Amino acid sequence: MPDAPPFQEPLPDLPEGWRGRIPGEEDLPALLALRAADHAPFTGEAGVDAAAVRSEVVGQASWTRRQLVVTREDDRPRGWVSVQDRAAGRTTVSLWLERDPAAGDESSQVAGGLYAWADLQGAAIARLRGLELTRMDASPYAADLVQRGWLERAGYACRRRWLHMTRPVDPHETFPPVRDGVTVRRVARHENGVPVAQDLQIVHLMLEESFQDHFNSYRESFPEFVQRLREDPGHRWDHWWLAFVSQEDEEYVPAGAIVCSVLAADTAGTDGTYIDYIGVNRAARGRGVAKALLHTVLTDAVERGHNRVGLEVDADSPTSADGLYRSMGWETDYQTESWFKDVVAG
Repeated sequence: MPDAPPFQEPLPDLPEGWRGRIPGEEDLPALLALRAADHAPFTGEAGVDAAAVRSEVVGQASWTRRQLVVTREDDRPRGWVSVQDRAAGRTTVSLWLERDPAAGDESSQVAGGLYAWADLQGAAIARLRGLELTRMDASPYAADLVQRGWLERAGYACRRRWLHMTRPVDPHETFPPVRDGVTVRRVARHENGVPVAQDLQIVHLMLEESFQDHFNSYRESFPEFVQRLREDPGHRWDHWWLAFVSQEDEEYVPAGAIVCSVLAADTAGTDGTYIDYIGVNRAARGRGVAKALLHTVLTDAVERGHNRVGLEVDADSPTSADGLYRSMGWETDYQTESWFKDVVAG
C-alpha cells in the first residue's frame, strides 16, 4: 500500500511549544468547541452544525481545502486554519483560535504564523491553477476586533460588509400570487431524483449573469459551482427554483434562480431554510421576479414546517437588496466583513 501523502511543507512559524498537524476525525469535538467559542459572542448562537464541520474536516468539503490544527503538550487542537481553493483566483481562508487572556501576545504570534502559512498555501494553489496570483478572502465578524487586528497585521484590508438576516416563518401566513407574465418552478428532476442537467446549467447561468455588476464578482465554472453546493450537508435538490418571464411573443425565457439549503435544527429542534443564492437577470429586473422567488421559498418553508429563513446580503448591494428583504420581514442578526490580500504565486 502506498504511503499517505506528505504534510504540506513548510510548517508555520509558531511560538515554542506549539506544533501543527493535519486534523482528523478524532479532533472533531475540539474543533466544534473552537467554532462555537468563535461565533457565540457575535451571533448569539451557542450551537454549531456538527455535520457541516465534519464535512469540512474529513468529508466532501475537505477536498478543496488545505488545513491544519495547532496543538501544545496535550495534542488538543487549540487553533484551526482552513484554506479553500474556491475558484480560479479566489482562495478563502478561515482561522479559529483559542483566546486565552493569560497568554499575552502568544495568541497573536500563533495567528500570525497561521496566516503566513495560509499565504503559502494560497500561492501553491495559484501555481497549480497556472495563475500569477490569487486573492485571499477572509470573513471575520464585524464586531470581532481581535480577529480584525490579526488580519490587519497579516496584510489584509477590509473591503466590504455583509448583513446576515433572518425572517421567522408563520405557519398561518399566506403570500400573494406571482405577477402576470412571471412563473416559478422547481428545478426538474429525473425519476431517480437526480436533477435535469439543463436546469442546473440555467441556474448557473442566471446566477453568473445576475452577479456581474456586484462587488467581488468572479467566474466560477459549472462543475465548481455544483460540487461546492453539494458539499453542504444541508444541500437538497428540491430547494432549487427557476423563474421565467414572458416576452412580447408570449414565449417564456429564464429570468432568475434561487438556491436554498436546510438550516440545522435550532434550540427548539426545528429546521430552517437558508437562501444560498438568489439572482435575477438584469433584463428582467422590475418585474417582480425576486419577490416571486422569495415568496416561493417562504411558502415552501411553511409547508415543510420550517420556522425561519436566513440569508446573507451585501450591505452596499447595487440593487438595494437589503431594503427588499427588510420590507418583506427580514431583520439583521449580525454582520461580517470581507478582508482581502493578493498573494503572488512566485
